[in-house]
Amino acid sequence: MIRIGLYSEDRALRPLLSSALGKEFQVLQGSDAEEVSTLVSDRECDVIILDLNSNRDSFQERIEFSRQLIASNVPSVVMADDGLRSTAFELVRNGAFGYCRRPPSIRDLKTMLSRACENSALKEQLKTVQQKLEEPASCDRLIGASPQMKRVYQLVRSVTDLNAAVLVTGESGTGKELIARAIHNLGARSSRPFVAVSCGAIPETLIEAELFGHEKGAFTGSNGAREGYFEQAGDGTLFLDEIGDLSLFTQVKLLRVLQQMEFNRLGSNRLIPLRARLIFATHRDLAQLVAEGKFRQDLYYRINVMRIESPQLQEHPEDIPLIARHFLQKYSISFQKPMDGIEPEALEMLQSYSWPGNVRELENVMQRAIILAPGRTVRAADFSLSVQEDEATGFEDVVDIGEYQPAGSFERQIHEYKVKLAVSAVRENNGNKTLAARRLCISRAYLHRLIRLAGSDQVFEPNLRESVTA
Repeated sequence: MIRIGLYSEDRALRPLLSSALGKEFQVLQGSDAEEVSTLVSDRECDVIILDLNSNRDSFQERIEFSRQLIASNVPSVVMADDGLRSTAFELVRNGAFGYCRRPPSIRDLKTMLSRACENSALKEQLKTVQQKLEEPASCDRLIGASPQMKRVYQLVRSVTDLNAAVLVTGESGTGKELIARAIHNLGARSSRPFVAVSCGAIPETLIEAELFGHEKGAFTGSNGAREGYFEQAGDGTLFLDEIGDLSLFTQVKLLRVLQQMEFNRLGSNRLIPLRARLIFATHRDLAQLVAEGKFRQDLYYRINVMRIESPQLQEHPEDIPLIARHFLQKYSISFQKPMDGIEPEALEMLQSYSWPGNVRELENVMQRAIILAPGRTVRAADFSLSVQEDEATGFEDVVDIGEYQPAGSFERQIHEYKVKLAVSAVRENNGNKTLAARRLCISRAYLHRLIRLAGSDQVFEPNLRESVTA
């Protein structure tokens, strides 16, 4: 049924249209602007019929209100007699769907109302699609528009509805749990539980009981039966973080569960089928742990079916302003302290910092800056001393001190050695500045500033300068 909002002074028109249009249409009348605005705001109608015929005193007022409705993209059909045809055509040119003579041809009016409704629905669908296409900077609660983050989004979407094991790797604070939650939220299990467990936070003596559950009397102090995390996850997702911290004994237990797809509580022989989807995460190099005999190779292959690497923040510094503004909005609401933005100088400082704590550290820095900011804008001075000192050190080290220090001085030699190290690191990593910065344990922005000087510093041979890639 299509709901029609009738904007008309003629009270007799509504029953006539209701009878003529039939059961496919419901006609709701609003004689004045306030009543029609209520119909539109409450979404009680799908299409508005704008009846332009009125008394002379209210004509201009009705035309102006009709223009406002059309400008706000309300699906509208104009109805008017021949004397108002030019006005009706003007409203159609401004966005109304069509014009119908008064008195109308019921067959033509039905067709026009149906098409206006269909056209409105198509516009809404197109708007939804465009919004999805214009959201490359996020995936669920993940934020970033860099190539590294887009690769993560692609991998997340490719595994959402697969029941294969997923291993999320990356340093602490890079958002491994957010990736796991995105896989869960975007898939068919989104309405089911998401259970997150940090394996490294559970004592070795309790890990088996926590994961698989236990019956009453299974061990000293177990006064009752308890569901483990595998049961609590049900048909949802179980996220096992810091999987590299499990002991070899617990790894054997977990491997059996993955192989048999069932488990039992401590103190019970009853087998419980594994229904949850499993996602694993670690900040450690599992391949290295396998080589050292600290992680079972067979378990490694079981959990490493699909791997998603969460990049370090310094590997995609172009996302820092976007993430920082997200935290600004989030915590200005949480702290009930309205904030307007971040000064350009402050954003440059954030992008130059090395972020050893990754996104988690950035979140902490933004919280502190919002609290300390005297106004509605975050300044560079509002950041913690570690961020300011890192930027200050980088600036002093990169200034061309040749203008201030004589050749051969201690400061000049240190400066030249740093630039030489930066250029060598870039060359040895085939032009990959991210790997070069990681090898030198400095931020990518600081590396950029160092190698920019190599182009004009005469202590380097030409072939070294040519090795620095853009």
